[in-house]
Amino acid sequence: MSHRIIIVGGGAGGLELATRLGKTLGKRDLARVTLVDANLTHIWKPLLHEVAAGSLNSSEDELNYVAQAKWNHFEFQLGRMEGLDRSAKKIQLSATLDEQGEELVPARSLDYDTLVIAVGSTTNDFGTPGAAQNCLFLDTRVQAERFHRQLLNHYMRAHANQAGSAEQISVAIVGAGATGVELAAELHHAAHELAAYGLDSIKPENMRITLIEAGPRVLPALPERIGQPVHKTLEKLGVTVLTNAAVSEVTRDSLKTAQGQDIPASLKVWAAGIRAPDFLKDLDGLESNRINQLQVRPTLQTTRDDNIFAFGDCAACPQPGEDGRNVPPRAQAAHQQASLLAKSLKLRIEGKALPTYRYHDYGSLISLASFSAVGNLMGNLTGSVMLEGWLARMFYVSLYRMHQMALYGVFRTMMLMLSDRIGRGTEPRLKLH
Repeated sequence: MSHRIIIVGGGAGGLELATRLGKTLGKRDLARVTLVDANLTHIWKPLLHEVAAGSLNSSEDELNYVAQAKWNHFEFQLGRMEGLDRSAKKIQLSATLDEQGEELVPARSLDYDTLVIAVGSTTNDFGTPGAAQNCLFLDTRVQAERFHRQLLNHYMRAHANQAGSAEQISVAIVGAGATGVELAAELHHAAHELAAYGLDSIKPENMRITLIEAGPRVLPALPERIGQPVHKTLEKLGVTVLTNAAVSEVTRDSLKTAQGQDIPASLKVWAAGIRAPDFLKDLDGLESNRINQLQVRPTLQTTRDDNIFAFGDCAACPQPGEDGRNVPPRAQAAHQQASLLAKSLKLRIEGKALPTYRYHDYGSLISLASFSAVGNLMGNLTGSVMLEGWLARMFYVSLYRMHQMALYGVFRTMMLMLSDRIGRGTEPRLKLH
């Protein structure tokens, strides 16, 4: 029997790893590679803010796991992991229900020789009263599409109102990290596009966007030289940016800060903080931290089981020589770790020593919709190079194309780029349904 590798989580890292292993091990019958995910399709998580604003049609940019598995010599299993039996080397999957609540796929268990957990992260509301009940989150495609529908509903109601008076819509975004900043800029862009399509009962200037950050500046995880120009650009776009403003409570119609400020909002998005899924906490004795991330060694093996690996946002991987700090939860880290594991698991089957992971920071890019982008690129030869404007925007777009190349190959990615170019002249610039 060939070596059984199960990868749980079809995000950017997990899907990329399954694709690589399918091509190198599955195709040659050196391993049986299985990808498990609770959804049938994949969309790149850094694009969810565009799905929420309507700039991206998720049904056109999604990838089907079943087809990807067929093309790349691995298997796909629909299901959500809910348990682990380390002694028997089994994972338990919960039953999958359809839209009517009927059982679509039964609960079952899968056997593994090597298990890789790559289930990503979810937004952390830190137990803020009312946040879970009154805020929208952007962790999944379904959540992003729900926000988009609610945004359009506001516009459609205003458009149907023949009173003739301009109406307003207020959006509050909690968290000025990459997701919050990019969503704010994308919504400003969406307001202009909606008005251009005749939905001008809400004028672009009457979309009130407030970005709320508990820390002293926007993009707190990135260098200040990036945060400052982003802050200025957002204010030029009309976004109200509040720093040193910790949200203490969320109600149906507003957010309250610890400083006593009341911020009215008809749409509220929580985009501050991350945590790994709850089921990882104390998962059959595996070591986890306070935000449920699995503790791993530099080989990406969990600290208490050499047969189980974890990577991406759901793993706490130490950075050597960084005073105990872990690898940051960023897309480039997951990509690097997937590349390492594609080599490591082949070596593991061959009984050879595993390489260790060291994070390489190649810089950061923040998209400000079609208006601009800003960031820095880092390399051994160039050092740190600051980018702004059109050039930064082109580099930002290239990140998604690189992700597509890892999944589809160069030729198919070029065809997708051509298709996107043709579609710009035949489709609305914004999703209107």
